[in-house]
Amino acid sequence: MTTARRTQLKRELPPAAALAGLLLTVAIAAPSFFAAGNLRDVALNNAATLLVAVGMTLVILGGEVDISVASQFAVCSVAAGMLARSGVPMTLLPLAIVALGAALGALNGVLVGVLRLPSIIVTLAMFVAWRDALRWATEGAWVQDLPRDFQWLGLAPAAAQTVIVGVAFAVLALFAWGLRSSGAGRALYTVGSDAEAARLAGIEPSRVLLGAFVVLGALVGLAATLNAVRFTSVPSNAGVGLELKAIAAVVIGGTAISGGRGRLLGTLFGVALLGTIGTGLAFLGINPFWEKAIQGGIILAALVSDAVIGGLESHVRFVSRARPAAG
Repeated sequence: MTTARRTQLKRELPPAAALAGLLLTVAIAAPSFFAAGNLRDVALNNAATLLVAVGMTLVILGGEVDISVASQFAVCSVAAGMLARSGVPMTLLPLAIVALGAALGALNGVLVGVLRLPSIIVTLAMFVAWRDALRWATEGAWVQDLPRDFQWLGLAPAAAQTVIVGVAFAVLALFAWGLRSSGAGRALYTVGSDAEAARLAGIEPSRVLLGAFVVLGALVGLAATLNAVRFTSVPSNAGVGLELKAIAAVVIGGTAISGGRGRLLGTLFGVALLGTIGTGLAFLGINPFWEKAIQGGIILAALVSDAVIGGLESHVRFVSRARPAAG
């Protein structure tokens, strides 16, 4: 096992251990948590977050961040409802919303990757712009009177729930393979580690970052569609807080916020941990208002752990370089 792989395992161990500890505690104190229906609900409630977190991992690996995903999610959700109400067939609706999400992501990608504007400023502006534009367009009203085949994609609820969770895990597996085995994945890691070195190696960082933002936008569109079809109406404020949850899951999962290091396995641990806390607290009889405080503590611990591991890596590299010179 390489040093980089061992280091990444160290980053993924804390969220995995925290998740295992939480599940063990719940198993002892409230074994009914593991009823099939509850586990299905937990997976279903976090499928959209997982899809967005997968895309967010790509962007953060490239050394950037996108805090506009919640507003994009709301725009795509409302668009899905409006298109369905206007008669767009359900076979085409997901493709249309994925394309819309990709277009929203491409706008961020051009501003960040091509024009080289700071991603946090660009996406903060987009976060406000899309949310306020949607509020103005809908006047805060929910999209209602949806066709009968909109909810659950026209399938039986059990079948649709299986499809939603299955799609989320299939996307996770596909991108995990792509990061590990494809040239695009290696280029993303290279750009996130050192954009100038990537450029000298023949990799164009602007194209890589543009691609990462487009993929994130497309996954936001997919997540919005799969979440919207669970209900009979679409709220205009969908996705509130989604950006923080997705970024937190990525960071907790061991992806370096500075880019260049991380895996989607860690992101899965992060999503599972954050998505399980609320339900776990309810089964343990603990006030659910503690959920945000616990999540904040976990995020802080992840950042501290990343800083400690990063410091140890720098020390090891310094010592390894100094020994030959001393000899």
